[in-house]
Amino acid sequence: MTPDLQLAIEIAEQAGRLTLGYFSRRSIEVFRKRDASPVTEADRKAEELIREALGKRFPGDGLFGEELDETPSTNNRRWIIDPIDGTKAFIHGVPLYGVLIALEEEGEIRLGVVHFPALGELYYAERGCGAFLDGTPIKVSSVSDTMDATVLYTEKEYLLDPPSRHPVDLLRTGAGLVRGWGDCYGHMLVASGRAEVAVDKVMSPWDCAALIPVVLEAGGICFDYTGRTTITGEGLVSANRAIGGELIKAIETMDIGS
Repeated sequence: MTPDLQLAIEIAEQAGRLTLGYFSRRSIEVFRKRDASPVTEADRKAEELIREALGKRFPGDGLFGEELDETPSTNNRRWIIDPIDGTKAFIHGVPLYGVLIALEEEGEIRLGVVHFPALGELYYAERGCGAFLDGTPIKVSSVSDTMDATVLYTEKEYLLDPPSRHPVDLLRTGAGLVRGWGDCYGHMLVASGRAEVAVDKVMSPWDCAALIPVVLEAGGICFDYTGRTTITGEGLVSANRAIGGELIKAIETMDIGS
């Protein structure tokens, strides 16, 4: 484990402990951002903690998070932060929210940490070094038939009738099991082999930066609705290699506008 990854884990756990102090409350004040999405004091305090710790250790590194203004990088290194991914779940007392920290170098995501404070689970990966859950190596499933696959989704639009003809959206009619275990939790279920596909139709860079290295190092595939692996694309799909590969082929051959 490199010092960068070790520090990211330590900071994610510290931020996680902070969020638990708010999570256990019976009521928590919720604010609305410009896009009408919810934010809490816990989101802001957790991001402040993460930024302060990283800034002290790496003053030249950039800091890019969901709640606060970006700090530009002076060395082509940038930390991408989501202090609470799954704020709606957090507000409702659902323990499936996560603290996300990723490191980008020269435009490539090098490592990702995904911590679930209320579950006591810690996922992490560094490029070329494998993916881990609480120190134990993980890998995606080998299921290749969508009829045997578990597909997870976040956005309610995924189940609108009639479904679009996009190959990812069509999974809802052909998968063996479709469930709404969303946000970062669904993608980590794919990375650990407990589901085959996780779908988010709307994503920001801080939502997916930490997820992608974990899924990739676990042997999976991450791509957006156009088939690209990117943190700035149209949503995010995490999948095992068998089913994900077929989805990408279908996306590449689908009719424009479908």
